[in-house]
Amino acid sequence: MKFLPATALCLALAACSGPVEPMIVKQFTLRDQENSVVDDPMVQNEKLRRLHGAVSIEERKQRLGQYFTILWNADAGAEKEIVFRYQQGASGSRIKELRRTIPAGTAEGKEEFSVIGDNYFKNGRVLAWKIDFTANGETIASKQSYLWE
Repeated sequence: MKFLPATALCLALAACSGPVEPMIVKQFTLRDQENSVVDDPMVQNEKLRRLHGAVSIEERKQRLGQYFTILWNADAGAEKEIVFRYQQGASGSRIKELRRTIPAGTAEGKEEFSVIGDNYFKNGRVLAWKIDFTANGETIASKQSYLWE
C-alpha cells in the first residue's frame, strides 16, 4: 500500500509528457554589432555568442545576417539528411539549397544554417524557407515559413 501513491504519481507524470518533436527550428537575425541596453538580455547574449571571436570591424560585419538552428531527434539506426531551401530578397525567385548529412548511429543533435556576410548583403534577407528532415529517403519532418510556396 505504501507504493500506491508513488506509483500513481509516476503514472501521472508519464502521462503528462507529450511526444517528442522530431525537428524544432529556431531563427535569429543579427542586424547590428551594438550591444544596446534596450535589448532583451537573451538577445544581448545571442549577439555576444554570434560575434565571439570576431576581432576586427570587418570580421564582425561578416557575422551579420540570419541564423537557422535545427534541433533534431530521430532513430539512431538510419543515415539522416537535413535540407534547407530558401529564397532571398535580391535573388528573385531562385531557390538556394544547403544540405547536411548526419551519419547513422546518431539519435539527436543540432545543425545550423546561416545566411551571413557577403551573401546576406548582396542577395538580401531570407524571405521564405523550407527545411526537410529525412532518413533513408523518407521524410520525418518538414517545416516552412509562412511565405514558402
